[in-house]
Amino acid sequence: MNLVCLDLEGVLVPEIWIAVSEATEIRQLRRTTRDEPDYDKLMNYRIDLLKKNNLKLHDIQNVISSMEPLDGAVEFAAALREKTQLVILSDTFEQFAKPLMAKLSWPVLFCNSLLTDADGTVTGYKLRQQDGKKEAVKAFKSINMRVFAAGDSYNDLAMIREAHSGCLFLAPEQIRKDCPDLKCVDTFADFLCEIEKFL
Repeated sequence: MNLVCLDLEGVLVPEIWIAVSEATEIRQLRRTTRDEPDYDKLMNYRIDLLKKNNLKLHDIQNVISSMEPLDGAVEFAAALREKTQLVILSDTFEQFAKPLMAKLSWPVLFCNSLLTDADGTVTGYKLRQQDGKKEAVKAFKSINMRVFAAGDSYNDLAMIREAHSGCLFLAPEQIRKDCPDLKCVDTFADFLCEIEKFL
């Protein structure tokens, strides 16, 4: 049986932290996993910025509620789900994802959790599992699933390489240069074609 595992942000929806950066005019929040391979370092940097700027969870959720999937993503996800099973493996947080999952017709999502205090101050985060994307792919393989994986960032590389097949999607130039062994596609039509070859 086949399974497609996709990253969320930058693949099906815009980068949440970039949207928050634009809404709040805090330029430093534009930094994402496309720029920083060390997820813990990146998240501690973000949490520090939120505290310094007195931004609460509800402020971020307000931005997310106005976001829409990338152009063509809804149709792509629907076409993909007609052909095979789809699981989203993301380093986003359950407190962020719900409105975006609704707009994508509720695909299965494995993600992380934010820690907050009573007034909504973000105090930390809890990973679902260390190396969660790669470990999920390994677990799917252990139950005899054939896995195709795709994403756009440094934190997607391990799951892509763990899968039976995969590719980058809309990856930035530096990641393409760093990973010449991985094919990169840039349209949803080409993305679907690449997956169909696997299926």
